[in-house]
Amino acid sequence: MIPLFAHTPDTLHAELPGVPLAACRRAFHDLVGKGLPAMETRDGLSKASIRAIEAACHWALPEVETRVQDDFDKSVRYLFRLADGARVEAVCIPLHKPGRYSVCLSSQVGCAMGCAFCATGRLGLARNLATEEIIGCFLRVRSECPGRVSGAVFMGQGEPFHNYDAVLRAAEILCHPNGGAIAAENVTISTVGVVPAIHRYAAERRSFRLIISLHSAIQSRRDALVAVSRKWPLPALAEAIRAYAQVAPGRVTVAYTLVSGVNTGADEAEALAALLGDLPLRINLIDVNDTTGEFAQAPDAERRRFMDLLQPLRVPIVRRYSVGAAQNSACGMLASVTP
Repeated sequence: MIPLFAHTPDTLHAELPGVPLAACRRAFHDLVGKGLPAMETRDGLSKASIRAIEAACHWALPEVETRVQDDFDKSVRYLFRLADGARVEAVCIPLHKPGRYSVCLSSQVGCAMGCAFCATGRLGLARNLATEEIIGCFLRVRSECPGRVSGAVFMGQGEPFHNYDAVLRAAEILCHPNGGAIAAENVTISTVGVVPAIHRYAAERRSFRLIISLHSAIQSRRDALVAVSRKWPLPALAEAIRAYAQVAPGRVTVAYTLVSGVNTGADEAEALAALLGDLPLRINLIDVNDTTGEFAQAPDAERRRFMDLLQPLRVPIVRRYSVGAAQNSACGMLASVTP
């Protein structure tokens, strides 16, 4: 059967040419845009069209195994059980604007990238998520959200660019005005540095926000932190970032997970300036969240000192806060664990 959650109205109509495009639009609006469990009978969606779509399509939502709220920041982590028994997570994140929320979505069950400080990376990769599974997780979270979901970030389990086609199709559905109705600039895709996919993304001139997780600008150190760096070394990554910078709608955002005593010294600031200092960057600094105790968060003084070292770059430097750390919901902590 056709997974309806994997389609926009146009692609659904291509799969069901006997069903009018207007009916496909109505079905998409009912099931994705409004999150209804079934289609409504009204003008533009006849009973015959409903029967045809029901006979050809499926649109089941994933089962919620657990949901855990962080008492401090009110984020909610969802653990889903998928149709084949695989488990994956998403997080509902309150935004600064009251009544607005973002959903952190996974792209894979587990992850093959092997970042040393990431709990998901220690799981290894089980499989990619299908587009309909990503959208199903989003719809399940949105249905329980107490306000408006105005953003989505692909920063959950998995490497989004390791599952490029499914993630980009999901992003299109999230941004469709009759679907998720999220502005394209409020959909963020993060990659740890899958170089061929960054080049492809730049060539396609996508309008979603892209964040490249750098973590170190020194090759040997990045190799130790990010295993994929050995496959695509920093010069190749820098070339891909430059290709993206030529078409990016604004500054290129690089994410940098701070690990105390590891990547917060003057050598890192100098290496970053040499690698990408001529580009219009935005640097997001994130505290490491490591459940093993092997990697420690940088104290305030160490973090401020590193921020001072980055000032010669003359670019925006932002400290990004990870919600849900108390409940294993924060960046680098998603490992399909129950409370």
